[in-house]
Amino acid sequence: MEKTAEAPSRRKDMRSVRLPKDHRPVKAGRVGVLLVNLGTPDGTGYWPMRRYLEEFLTDKRVIEWPKALWYPILYGIVLNTRPKKSGRAYDEIWNRERDESPLRTITRSQSDLLGERLSDLGEDVLVDWAMRYGKPSIASRLTRLQEEGCERILVFPLYPQYAASTTATVNDEAFRTLMRMRWQPALRTVPPYHDDPAYIDALAASVEAKLAEIDFEPEVVIASYHGIPKSYFDKGDPYYCHCQKTTRLLRERLGWSKDRLIVTFQSRFGPEEWLQPYTDKTVEALAKAGTKKIAVINPGFASDCLETLEEIAGEAKEIFEHAGGERFVHIPCLNDSVGGMDVIEAAVRRELSGWL
Repeated sequence: MEKTAEAPSRRKDMRSVRLPKDHRPVKAGRVGVLLVNLGTPDGTGYWPMRRYLEEFLTDKRVIEWPKALWYPILYGIVLNTRPKKSGRAYDEIWNRERDESPLRTITRSQSDLLGERLSDLGEDVLVDWAMRYGKPSIASRLTRLQEEGCERILVFPLYPQYAASTTATVNDEAFRTLMRMRWQPALRTVPPYHDDPAYIDALAASVEAKLAEIDFEPEVVIASYHGIPKSYFDKGDPYYCHCQKTTRLLRERLGWSKDRLIVTFQSRFGPEEWLQPYTDKTVEALAKAGTKKIAVINPGFASDCLETLEEIAGEAKEIFEHAGGERFVHIPCLNDSVGGMDVIEAAVRRELSGWL
């Protein structure tokens, strides 16, 4: 109790330090929280998509091939053909009311709601959000928080399971931003929360709530995670193990068998072998083997996005039904639901320990 009581007054003292009359104004003593999601294009047209894809696909954490091998393919083929295809996919899920992707809408809402939930900590705690690729950038929001007097900033990569191509690249960009700062804030990052009891409970509650809404009982529920190349796993990336643990804990929490809740991996790209089994192939095989009713959940995504709304709720559903399946339901991500915000808030309060 004594530490909690002292922290606000200490920050207040720092902000009210008397400065010489000719000294420029200085804001100080605040704590920032920055939620970071994967990214989003600014529009569905060719050039917005190309800019987004170029930023994404030139990240060495995402594509680990040597530039001499990858760049001729990227600039000669991928960036000339992929923007149109991806743009059409984004157009199917675009939030036309706000003229933005659902990922941007949801991430903004998560930030706003977290700010409200942390209001008991006082005005010296600021919450903001950013995208690893696209706008608003990590650099712009970290700079804003620093300019608003945040001497300590907690960066929260919104990925439950750690992967070098997701969590690590967010942290990379955050620290690159600090390298360009004369006056650096102290920085913390939120670790993966793939086995956090609050996260598992929220996933289980979302599954139970969705299945209670529908008029059929799925024979199989698929936990579909974004894939990574198998070579990344072979090099020591823990992502596959984190996905398996999340699913095991969720299965135990629901009291289901291994056959009832299975793991697959989606969104593969390029000629390499990726983590298996593949979601699209599994959905097709289940239908052809006589399974008529399935559900799919995406535990690796904190927010619904192109990969969940278009690839799973749209494309995977079509594959299943075309192969003979009859009933398909996509279980939404936790998003900005009460359960989803409980998970984010619990992680933030835990990681702010000692700062407040």
